[in-house]
Amino acid sequence: MSGRADQKKAGPGGSAAPLDPRRNAFRPDLAAETLYGRVSAPNYAEAVPAQIVRSSVPLRISPSPSNGFETEALFGEKVAVYENRDGWSWIQLARDRYVGYVPTEALSPDVQPVTHKVRSLGTFVYPVPDIKSPPIMHLSMNAGLNIAEGDDRFMMLSGGGFVVTRHVAEINRFQPDFVEVAERFIGTPYLWGGRTRMGIDCSGLVQVALEACGFTAPRDTDMQQAELGEAVAVPDVLNGLQRGDLIYWKGHVGIMADSITLVHANAHHMQVAAETLPEAIERIAKLGAQIAAVKRMPGLSAARANA
Repeated sequence: MSGRADQKKAGPGGSAAPLDPRRNAFRPDLAAETLYGRVSAPNYAEAVPAQIVRSSVPLRISPSPSNGFETEALFGEKVAVYENRDGWSWIQLARDRYVGYVPTEALSPDVQPVTHKVRSLGTFVYPVPDIKSPPIMHLSMNAGLNIAEGDDRFMMLSGGGFVVTRHVAEINRFQPDFVEVAERFIGTPYLWGGRTRMGIDCSGLVQVALEACGFTAPRDTDMQQAELGEAVAVPDVLNGLQRGDLIYWKGHVGIMADSITLVHANAHHMQVAAETLPEAIERIAKLGAQIAAVKRMPGLSAARANA
């Protein structure tokens, strides 16, 4: 099994209710001003807006490049900054509210509106509108762009650089089938915390695929199990599963491509793979885990089931 473990924690003493530190900006020494009265801290900070200007950047739970990371922020994402110190910024992502540290140099205080997004698995930013020119950056699916102008071949970014027009879409145009989006990632290496075609994990795959289709999803498996879709009572023989159903184990999630095939990023294959659900159930059971829940996304499950 290879998912994102349940990391929910209680808030500090005196909180009106337990707060999850993954999605609430508080530390023993500092908290977001919006949490005043809910958490106790010696200092509170106002959110300062900023934007990610790297292709992607790991979001870490501590300000050290030697530690692993929990998720990735993509180019164009908007964030709230609560602290800048020693080359690191403590931030909260606008997309899913995840909190962590990124290098300060990965941020720009000049926040540009996002007019378009990358719709392909990835694309390159070129210095001139010529695919033979050496690219200056790679961007992954759902990266946000501010487009100044364009034609049927290239779009020019407001900050400079060109992307292939067919690889981008207007921000309010969405892909129709999140399962098809997830299937495009088959073969992508497994990477804990990853959200790109360079590396992705199980809940990252669900989040990225749903986001491409216009649905906001939380980051981690336990959040998704609690908040996405409607619970489905499935018999032990697992009859009645549909394309798009989400299958949860403790710390792991996969997407049904049809009534029998599971698509998931996992550390057994070390990539996004498609396998039969019975195979996955048998292997994961050997690790001591059983299916915890099946969730169905209204209007999304069974889409293009016979395509």
